[in-house]
Amino acid sequence: MPDAQWFSSPSDAQTRLAAAGYLADEATGTTAYLAGALEKPLLVEGPAGVGKTELAKAVSRATGAELVRLQCYEGLDEARALYEWNYKKQLLRIQASQGQESWDETHDDIFTDEFLLTRPLLTAIRRAEPTVLLVDEVDKTDVEVEGLLLEVLSDFQVTIPELGTLSAVRRPFVVLTSNASRELSEAVKRRCLFLHLDCPDAAREAEIVASQVPDLEQRVAEQLVATVARLRELELKKAPSIAESVDWARTLVALEIRELDEKAIGDTLGVVLKHASDQDRAVRELRLR
Repeated sequence: MPDAQWFSSPSDAQTRLAAAGYLADEATGTTAYLAGALEKPLLVEGPAGVGKTELAKAVSRATGAELVRLQCYEGLDEARALYEWNYKKQLLRIQASQGQESWDETHDDIFTDEFLLTRPLLTAIRRAEPTVLLVDEVDKTDVEVEGLLLEVLSDFQVTIPELGTLSAVRRPFVVLTSNASRELSEAVKRRCLFLHLDCPDAAREAEIVASQVPDLEQRVAEQLVATVARLRELELKKAPSIAESVDWARTLVALEIRELDEKAIGDTLGVVLKHASDQDRAVRELRLR
């Protein structure tokens, strides 16, 4: 039976995610519901800053589940993703036996839970409480790491040679995020539901900004969203994301700016554009100086 901890319907997912501070559209609410109802991992793809990671955090907040996060990076290996043995503690145990036990007895003694260091994947599998497992920026790992994920995503179990196969007591709600910097294997994709997130339209972005920064005047919020839309039309190294729109809104509130005129934009442009060449282009194109 699917875990009743998650969502009862797509509309319930939208409502509860909104209450947790995440404005999900219909497609996102439907996919989040299905991920829980079908007990399938959810692969969320899209450019940086559009709310992929925040979706997993919002599911955690909305359902009261613990968030377990695996941040992926080049060079990530099994010891950091799955588990490793506490070799120092094992050595101390061997030394403490002082040769009074046979090797078989010592071996059985040191390869137990007491000496196991669990990493995010195994931690999420072993938790009896409701858990959201976030595998963040999975496209940044080496292809070999996907093999570690397959067993987890297929059967929600992990095989440890010394202990055998450990199966999930309670299946976690799994969210994998990808910026699409490389193509993921078909084997991983087959095991997941798929959701693509992109920058929203102006009306939707204004809603998101208003929900995250309620102190910002509506007129200024509309000016901000319109300016961000103009910036995204430029040929920039890194176009502003939703996260940067929200940061900009918070900046305007902190500086008590009530009119997003050319001076205000020029003074705070570094909040939304993080490359000097992008700022120079924006200044020229938007005629800020």
